[in-house]
Amino acid sequence: MLVLVTGGSGSGKSAFAEDRVLSFGEKKRIYIATMHPFDQESIKRVQRHRKMRAGKGFETVECYTGLKNVSVPEDSVVLLECMSNLTANEMFEEQGAHGDTVDEILKGISHLCEQASHVVIVTNEIFSDALSFDQEMETYLKYLGNINQKLAEKADEAVEVVYGIPVYIKGGKNSEIIME
Repeated sequence: MLVLVTGGSGSGKSAFAEDRVLSFGEKKRIYIATMHPFDQESIKRVQRHRKMRAGKGFETVECYTGLKNVSVPEDSVVLLECMSNLTANEMFEEQGAHGDTVDEILKGISHLCEQASHVVIVTNEIFSDALSFDQEMETYLKYLGNINQKLAEKADEAVEVVYGIPVYIKGGKNSEIIME
């Protein structure tokens, strides 16, 4: 099963995603961390997320680029957080995929889905932040939007977390909602 969880900053999407992973039972839990802790703010965010996961049985795998190279145990449950960081890493890091970012990330997701019994992916809702962006940001938004669309299409569940409340776009509790 593939679950896509989106929401704005501070929406509660990470906590929801962790709870969704726990709902799959006592399987091996793998947390794939994509954020490079490059400044004090990101270090604090990583520490906060580690505290949230403490005692929940997660094994952490750091993956900044090259998701298709990650191996996880068969029948495990994977939490990948977060797609916006992974996309930026692939675009801008020296060893990243650059112009092949979308394809490389989608290959990585397919590879995880082949190995794990459940994959939960966290992404960010960042598309309404400004009226105009520079070309680099436009490309980033295009790539992330494309990835999010493809993942939502492939996902068994797509959930937006708004103020801590999960709103099921596809699958789940209120899957009768039809998006036009």
